[in-house]
Amino acid sequence: MSRRGSRPPLRVRYRRTRRRRLRRLFRAFLTLVATLCAAVVVAYHLTAVPEPHPETVSQSTVFLDSGGAYLGRRGPVDRQDVPLSAVPAHVREAVIAAENRSFRTDSGVSPQAIARATLATLTGGDPQGGSTITQQYVKNALLSPERSLSRKVREALIAIKLDRTRTKDEILEGYLNTVYFGRGAAGVQSAARNYFGVDASSLTVAQGAALASILNIPSYYEKAGSDPGVTAKLENRWEWVLDAMAASGSITDGQRAAARFPAFRFYPPGETEGQRQYLIDVAAKEAADRLGIAEDQLASGGYSVSTTFDLAAQDRATQLVEEYPGGGGVRVHTAVVGMVPGDGAVRLLYGGSDYARQPFNDAVSGAVESGTALEPFGDVRRAGEPLGRLLRTAAPTPLNLASAYATVAADGRYATPYTVARITQDGRTVYRARPDVRRLLDEEEAMTVGARAGAEPTPVADGSAQGKAFATAGAGGGTARRTVWATGYDGRLALTVALFADRAGGGKGTTVPARLPNEPPPTEFAQRVASGLWAAVTKGGTPGKARTPDKTEGEAGGGTGGATGSAVGGGLAEGS
Repeated sequence: MSRRGSRPPLRVRYRRTRRRRLRRLFRAFLTLVATLCAAVVVAYHLTAVPEPHPETVSQSTVFLDSGGAYLGRRGPVDRQDVPLSAVPAHVREAVIAAENRSFRTDSGVSPQAIARATLATLTGGDPQGGSTITQQYVKNALLSPERSLSRKVREALIAIKLDRTRTKDEILEGYLNTVYFGRGAAGVQSAARNYFGVDASSLTVAQGAALASILNIPSYYEKAGSDPGVTAKLENRWEWVLDAMAASGSITDGQRAAARFPAFRFYPPGETEGQRQYLIDVAAKEAADRLGIAEDQLASGGYSVSTTFDLAAQDRATQLVEEYPGGGGVRVHTAVVGMVPGDGAVRLLYGGSDYARQPFNDAVSGAVESGTALEPFGDVRRAGEPLGRLLRTAAPTPLNLASAYATVAADGRYATPYTVARITQDGRTVYRARPDVRRLLDEEEAMTVGARAGAEPTPVADGSAQGKAFATAGAGGGTARRTVWATGYDGRLALTVALFADRAGGGKGTTVPARLPNEPPPTEFAQRVASGLWAAVTKGGTPGKARTPDKTEGEAGGGTGGATGSAVGGGLAEGS
């Protein structure tokens, strides 16, 4: 048979049409690429940079003692914004060295990291990291925490747009104020305080490199300083970050050689941290009143509250008081108040031994029997208010008693007690205390009260505890003593230590006064605490007006909510 007209073999036909098919495939590929590029361009233009989530911009309010030492905070998130200028250059460079060394030159995304994350998502593998600082900021502050390919694409688009519409410094500032460092700290300012007890502006090269190293696994590294294994691993990463900084010229070879692995604050915090909550309770209420806002608004407002407290003396009070032995169903309370005569600044306010068990502040709200404590005022006939009201009270608070003797120390001038010296927000002063002082006793009456109390200023030149006379009085006598007071003063300080006891009452949750245990002798114990605290507070100078930072260039003259004016109207002693 003839083979004419039969079809060519498949192999031959394949060779003849290969070029045509390749051209079609190439055109299809170009079409696909063009479509994808167009889709990306459209998506880029349609993608808006979202506002940060409310929880990422919410700030806590911090409380500082009279010298600027950190007391604690209030608020839903431990975070406070700081401008990039307040973060030392070596800290910024440490973060860049640890997290994204191409940050200054990249477009906001890392193609390699995106490819790894896409592959992991498609194959069901473990989530991949390696994002740029810009992407991390977008992920942490601007997007929800879901894990999906579409979210990763949106993250990249927003990061690119952010990089094109904002400066690198703006992006870095946002990142440093929102990234999580462990220990509950969001942002570099809170991290600096939680790990090293300093502001971000005071971080050293070594401390800055340590914080940057923590960002890798914050929940693990937060135990640095208390867990030897964690500390050793962090130190290795710290060395790696410092080497990268030296190689890039961020620090000099001399700085690298001089760097020593820093000491961390112990974590979790000790019991003394909780004791400070008594101070924060009082200061927070006063600060909110001064600003005319609710305490919840204060807590989330990002304020910095400079108090009048002396933290070193407060911690010394905790050591001296300890727990007075009780027993037989009797609970013993010790309250301590120290304030500046003629000014009203409260230096010491020991309200109880354990805030977790007893949030009630004995120093401010504990109404105890005055007994003979106010007898020296017996000849005073026309004391002005609120002193007159106090002298008519059978159960004053320790704070009120201290304010009465502070009036005597100031030659009859009464100063309303206050605990808040200054409040700032975003670097601007919105409130500054102006002590409210008024004459309630004439000088002769003040001298008479002091002479009768036996607690008048001592002639000892250095005001030492050994030379200080303390008036000791109480309610009840002998083995039935229920309250003991020890009070002393001079022109620098009026100090009161109150010791009292209670036991369960007849009704549920009620208490009734009880006699103090005889061992150790309550009078001797109160005097010993008073002498120790007097030495701690008065040594090295005059504990005068509350120390507050100097007025800054951006200080506001007015502020919000009646921010200026005197520290009166519901003052501590009057409102207790």
